[in-house]
Amino acid sequence: MSLISVDAAYRLLLQDAAPIGRTEELPLSQAAGRVLAADIVARRTQPSFDASAMDGYAVRSADLAAGPRPLRLIGEAAAGRAFDGAVGAGETVRIFTGAPVPSGADAVLIQEDATVDAAGHILPDTAVAERQHVRDAGVDFREGDTLLPGGCLLSPGAVALAASGGHPTLTVRQRPRVAILATGDELVLPGVNPGPAQIVASNGFGVAAMVAAAGGEALDYGIAPDDKAAIAARLDRATGDGADIFVTIGGASVGDHDLVGAVFAERSVTPDFWKVAMRPGKPLMAGRLADMRIVGLPGNPASSMVAAMLFLVPLISRLAGRPERPLYRHGILGAGVPENGERTDFVRSVVAVAEDGTATVTPLPRQDSSLLSIYARAQGLLVRPPGAAPAAAGEPCRYVPLD
Repeated sequence: MSLISVDAAYRLLLQDAAPIGRTEELPLSQAAGRVLAADIVARRTQPSFDASAMDGYAVRSADLAAGPRPLRLIGEAAAGRAFDGAVGAGETVRIFTGAPVPSGADAVLIQEDATVDAAGHILPDTAVAERQHVRDAGVDFREGDTLLPGGCLLSPGAVALAASGGHPTLTVRQRPRVAILATGDELVLPGVNPGPAQIVASNGFGVAAMVAAAGGEALDYGIAPDDKAAIAARLDRATGDGADIFVTIGGASVGDHDLVGAVFAERSVTPDFWKVAMRPGKPLMAGRLADMRIVGLPGNPASSMVAAMLFLVPLISRLAGRPERPLYRHGILGAGVPENGERTDFVRSVVAVAEDGTATVTPLPRQDSSLLSIYARAQGLLVRPPGAAPAAAGEPCRYVPLD
């Protein structure tokens, strides 16, 4: 299979990806960051009564229209404790923010605009307009209003709004289940002393973090040795676990010990593409086994992370039903760059965003695909198209944010 362009691979991967239909009911405390499955309608009116917006005195605006006059204090209203009575002509009630405005009153005189005389009467310093400093019942929302549309990402504010609307639980889309398998005899887990020819497995942890950030549920399938039977057993496990995506890390190249592709062929995985014209990340594959998506990431750490950011993250986000966001953003170069070769180059870079929103993208000095230290420092990937001419600092560019 020949190299496919980045844009063509991206379209193939996402062209028929749709939000999964499974849903679950969650308490509000667990709903933030999830995708709402259906519209949320208010079960109550907020506020359910006319409420004071300030600390002060509930008054009849007509009593103050002709000029300041003493008002007789007849009670108090506080949040959670309404005044049990009505305000008549020449009367007032001490009121605090959030308290129900008593019957008969139609405005609130703030406490800074009043004094108290020796007899305990309230002396207004100014007139007030009708409804001044009063929050009308239903000013936030009314029973039956649609508070949140289905498909929205539940921010902290959205969760608070749902709570205010009387919903203790929310129906959300289930997260896509993403099985992650690292492959290779050379790999050991962090905390294990590697042998003379071994390295510490790192990619799986970074990919799992990406999965969670994109709205998925990461299933850790550990490390499989360079053994077809072991890899095939993990593939069967992913099918049995109902994984939506099966991700392998490493073993997808063309070496004698790169067995992932062979296992996929034997298990009749339908390929979407294999090998993308990009750097880093060329040995990237994608396919399907029945309803399960397959993504084979490269083994080099930076290659794996770049390929996951460009392809796996958008796929998970689409399956999760999260709002779409453009893959690329626009900026200017912070340093000159040479002409590019035949593959799209994703250059690990630092990104500085000015107050006016202009992003300055400056490539980091080393770009070896094995260097996680460089990837961890990067805030974005400068995109250099195939055959791009040299470009100087200040020229426009495109980049992929790493957030």
